[in-house]
Amino acid sequence: MDTSSPIRWQVRRFRELDLDMLYAVLRLRAEVFVVEQNCVYLDPDDRDRHPNTLHLLGLAADDALAAYLRVLPPGLAYPQVSFGRVVTAAAFRGRGLGDPLLREALREIDRHWPGTDVRIGAQAHLRTYYGRHGFVAASEPYLEDGIPHIDMLRRADGESGT
Repeated sequence: MDTSSPIRWQVRRFRELDLDMLYAVLRLRAEVFVVEQNCVYLDPDDRDRHPNTLHLLGLAADDALAAYLRVLPPGLAYPQVSFGRVVTAAAFRGRGLGDPLLREALREIDRHWPGTDVRIGAQAHLRTYYGRHGFVAASEPYLEDGIPHIDMLRRADGESGT
């Protein structure tokens, strides 16, 4: 696994993921969200397979999956476009991949759904991180799978609000 090479960003729909990449995505999500975070829940859901869901892959030179998130079309999780399952593989942490991953996601959202608001359910401790990208709190904190979360909104027009 080449953890020193630049990351290539690719976007694929579910049916465009080959079996090896689908396995890598599901394995990484299980390693982090189920095992590391000690949350027992069914990670793969029908949202992954929706024809308009986008899977953003951060790939190292050897095609190792370094970072990932999925973008959900409006109406699937929230009335607005959304994203989630934001994750960086343990071997690639500390390289500052989070901000480029989020910038790529916002670029793809603007390309596929121009002029739309984005709403996410974020782990509460990441409020400042998402705030750097224009998101503001849009709910009170709540527990999801035993982890404090908060809904956050990024308005397409740059206005804050709930």
